[in-house]
Amino acid sequence: MEYNPSDHPRASTIFLSKSQTDVAVPNKKVREKRKSLYINHHPPGQTRRKYSSCSTIFLDDSTVSQPNLKYTIKCVALAIYYHIKNRDIDGRMLLDIFDEKLHPLSKSEVPSDYDKHDPEQKQIYRFVRTLFSAAQLTAECAIVTLVYLERLLTYAEIDICPANWKRIVLGAILLASKVWDDQAVWNVDYCQILKDITVEDMNELERQFLELLQFNINVPSSVYAKYYFDLRSLSEANNLSFPLEPLSRDKAQKLEAISRLCDDKYKDLRKAAKKRSVSADNLTVVRWAPAIIS
Repeated sequence: MEYNPSDHPRASTIFLSKSQTDVAVPNKKVREKRKSLYINHHPPGQTRRKYSSCSTIFLDDSTVSQPNLKYTIKCVALAIYYHIKNRDIDGRMLLDIFDEKLHPLSKSEVPSDYDKHDPEQKQIYRFVRTLFSAAQLTAECAIVTLVYLERLLTYAEIDICPANWKRIVLGAILLASKVWDDQAVWNVDYCQILKDITVEDMNELERQFLELLQFNINVPSSVYAKYYFDLRSLSEANNLSFPLEPLSRDKAQKLEAISRLCDDKYKDLRKAAKKRSVSADNLTVVRWAPAIIS
């Protein structure tokens, strides 16, 4: 049985599979494309990769519980880019609610060939970054956004393409911000960010998005962790590595303190578990003692 990756931790994420489709392209083109993606995100003079040594340890500041916001958004944008670029061209239906021609995000005229040209990764990144910056959303919300996006594509059996990617991403961000963040952004707040969109349109987008998800907005921690680490794998494969900094004395002391705190916590749990097992053993001995003596 084939599991949905947005529901089951053992199933491979769709974006990672689609990113590996480029393996079939000649290696030179792949290297050139990935080099351009890398240079677009790294200023000159910072393209050399850092490696740890005996004297210096390099670590990034991104963890599964506290991802780096800027680079997480870049990775999510790259995942969406591969979804669009390597989509299945099999005539899947285009739902009206996501069609930018029918529901434009601005008053500017939508080009007649709006559904013909794939967006660049930089364009996707700017769109997502603008929403996250204006709404002050977290990096965790970006990961949940990608989970909801892939869940929508599998549940509704649609593809994300040039004609619908903005509204699909907007709907996923809208839902993720309400489910994940403690202080959710209201629909009317997005109308302040996207000046030409109406509250009624946002409400309808949210309603239909939820219906297509079959109201399944649950994201297990195991699924969230899988998407986080798969995004890191995607970044490594595309030379979009998280920023590394030397491990300072202060950071080392903080890591040691956190490690000690966790060790003490689990030590107490082990002691409690040991006490319970001893009491059970004693109970067994007392219970069976008369039978052994007779």
